[in-house]
Amino acid sequence: MFDFGDKVDKVTNKRREIVFIILAGFFLGTLAILNILGISRQIDLSFTIFDRTIPFIVFIGVLPYPITFLCTDFISELYGKKRATMVVWVGLLLNIWVLFFMWLGGVLPPHPELLEGGLPALDDPNHTFFQIRKWTFGATIASMIAYLTAQFIDVHVFHALRKFTKGKMLWLRNNGSTLTSQMVDSIAVITITYLWASDAIMIKMGETVVHGLIILILSNYVFKMVAALLDTIPFYIGTKWLSKYLKLDPTKEFKEREKLSE
Repeated sequence: MFDFGDKVDKVTNKRREIVFIILAGFFLGTLAILNILGISRQIDLSFTIFDRTIPFIVFIGVLPYPITFLCTDFISELYGKKRATMVVWVGLLLNIWVLFFMWLGGVLPPHPELLEGGLPALDDPNHTFFQIRKWTFGATIASMIAYLTAQFIDVHVFHALRKFTKGKMLWLRNNGSTLTSQMVDSIAVITITYLWASDAIMIKMGETVVHGLIILILSNYVFKMVAALLDTIPFYIGTKWLSKYLKLDPTKEFKEREKLSE
C-alpha cells in the first residue's frame, strides 16, 4: 500500500496501486523493447528544404524512448521523487537482466563457428541471433550508462523546477527535465555505442566519423525533443484526469512533502 499521508477508501488506494503498476509496467516494458531493438536498424528520415537535403537519421530503438520519460514524469508528479527514483533503479536491473539472457543464449550449446568479427557465417541459422546479441550488448551497455545519467537528471531537474516554481508551471518541469536529460542521453548513447559496436553505425562514403556521429546525435535529440514537446498535452490531460481519479492533489502533496523536509 502507498502512504500518501491521507486517509482514503480501499477502492481509491487500490486505484493508486493499479495506476502505478501500469505506469511502471509501460516504462519497464518499453525499456526492454528499445534495448533489444536498439541499434538493429538506422531509419533515414532525411528531407529536403529549398533544394537542400537535411540529414535526419535515428535508430529504431529511439522510437519508443520518449514513453519512458513520460512515464517517469507521471510517476514523479503523482507519486513523488522517491518512487520515481525507485522505478529508475528497477530499470537498471532490467537492463542487466536483458544482458544476462543474451549472454546465456550465446554460451549454451550448440556452439557455432565464429568468424572474424565474432559472428557465424551468413548462411548459419545462428547468425541472426549472434548479430542481435552483439548489437544488444553494445546498445544496452551504452544505454545503461546513458540511461542512469539521463533518468536521474530527468527526475532531479523535474523536482528542482517543481520546487523553484512552487508546484506551478507543470509544462516547464515536464519539458525542462525531459529536454535536458535527453540531450545528455543522446550524446552518451551514440558515442558509447560507436566505441563498443562501431559496425552498427553506418557512416556514409566521404563522411568523417565525427560528422556522422554529430548527425546521429542531433537527429536522435531532435526526435526526442519534438516528442517531449508533443507529450505536454497528454501529460497535462493525464495529470488532471489521474489526479481526480486517484483523489490526489499534486500541488498539495508537494507542499506537504516540502514542509516535512524542512
